Amino acid sequence: MQKAILLIATALLIASCGTSKKKVETRPVAETPDDGITNVIPMEVTIDIPEVEEENTVEMETEVDDEMESETEEMETSTEASKSVDHTPWNSLLKQNVTAVGNVNYEGFRKNRSLLLAYIDMLGKNLPSDSWTKEEKLAYWMNAYNAMTVDLILRNQPLKSIKDIKDPWEQRYWKLGAKYYNLDEIEHQILRKMEDPRIHFGINCASFSCPPLLNIAFTSEKVNDQLDFLARRFINDPTRNTITADSVEISKIFDWFSKDFKQNGSVIDYLNTYSETKINNNTRIRYKDYDWILNK
Repeated sequence: MQKAILLIATALLIASCGTSKKKVETRPVAETPDDGITNVIPMEVTIDIPEVEEENTVEMETEVDDEMESETEEMETSTEASKSVDHTPWNSLLKQNVTAVGNVNYEGFRKNRSLLLAYIDMLGKNLPSDSWTKEEKLAYWMNAYNAMTVDLILRNQPLKSIKDIKDPWEQRYWKLGAKYYNLDEIEHQILRKMEDPRIHFGINCASFSCPPLLNIAFTSEKVNDQLDFLARRFINDPTRNTITADSVEISKIFDWFSKDFKQNGSVIDYLNTYSETKINNNTRIRYKDYDWILNK
């Protein structure tokens, strides 16, 4: 009877242990005779089973979190490095108010001046950082310069020439970031220091003798092609430059900024980069009078 009770108790113990988180094994110890009855004393041996699945899950979740965080940081870095301003509003204004040859409808700009000012304000809130590419900075600052020049003319209408404005390139009407800029600062302290003489064909002084205003906005993706187009168009424009193999009469821009154009040779070397007529190296250079009449 006692043996039966012991066997039942052992079975119940095993059954109850099977429902716990710990695996319990029962094995018999040495049999000890007691009044002719062999007693089997159960010994509970508790073996801890590592919660492998839970630990692996934690490790996997940690690895996934780390990977996602790393990817997020890379995306943020990539976004910052390629950060650029949307110049679509300026592009729309240019297409509506500037002809293919660069004649400007200032009355059209005046009617949409709120859009022009909103674009300049947007530029002010998105000042270039060191992580921007050269192309992004070129597009930003040349668009800013041209938009501000148009606004300068609108602020001083009616007028026949930008030179009718007192110190036109020193006026500080436009706040970009934490400070107010003028056109001189953008041209001489920012754009010229980027050491690309093509910027002189990209920025516009609202005058007939100035390289015509491009009727689309500069973008970082296209700025190099756009500047090459403008350089070629301006240098081969007979109304602004007269070029033959043995005689050249060119814009004073090449005189005022001769240092920029002589970075890799002479002014003639630079002209020959884009000129459809090959100029002899010993050709004498003369400069045309500059026409400051408004480019409308």
